[in-house]
Amino acid sequence: MISRSGRARKWTIVVASVLVVVIAGAYVLLQVADSRTFQFFGTLVNRVDTTEKVVALTFDDGPDPAGTQAILDTLKSRQVPATFFLIGREIAAHPDLAHDIAAAGHEIGNHSFSHDRMIGVTPAWVADEVEATDALIRTTGYSGEILFRPPNGKKLFALPHYLASHDRTTITWDVEPDSDGTPDAATVIAATVSQVRPGSIVLLHAMYASREQTRQAIGPVVDQLKQRGYRFVTVSQLLAARR
Repeated sequence: MISRSGRARKWTIVVASVLVVVIAGAYVLLQVADSRTFQFFGTLVNRVDTTEKVVALTFDDGPDPAGTQAILDTLKSRQVPATFFLIGREIAAHPDLAHDIAAAGHEIGNHSFSHDRMIGVTPAWVADEVEATDALIRTTGYSGEILFRPPNGKKLFALPHYLASHDRTTITWDVEPDSDGTPDAATVIAATVSQVRPGSIVLLHAMYASREQTRQAIGPVVDQLKQRGYRFVTVSQLLAARR
């Protein structure tokens, strides 16, 4: 017969074991939510495996009056296409700027309507976030495929399942020189040029007033990568190169 103290020790071990399993499971889910290379459902692409020197330049957030035109001017001066992952509420607030992006021939992707983190959310909420932004993107005149990039790169169950069921591709990135604070232009340039490899997807945050240093880095990044033999394409063009 097990004594009372023995039963207490047994239950302590059981509870501790359960807690370990729960904590380990939560840690794994957090890692998946943050992963740039894995999700539970559908297709996720952070770069394309190729030997060809092609790279996709992408811009998150906005459109915003502080930076949109400057970015477009820099890209136009160097004849470089890019992919802009826009926020639905910002398109609604600045439809003229979103139209300018489309009119310049750039690709427009969906970055959700609210830019809230899309984990622990319902399927209905995901559908509203994606579909409302899709509809706004179409008002810009853009008619190409609409790719999706999760806000902050976070996704878990509902978002990947929705995208997979609608044959949509999740786009992340493998080069991220300005997401940790607001580095100066020289740091953004050096990090980008050193990290890019064939098939890379570069993420830049250059829309808002606080991102002037990133805007200053765009031209030199393009120039230096071109000098190294790289050709710039949209994300859709990069995906097509792997098929």
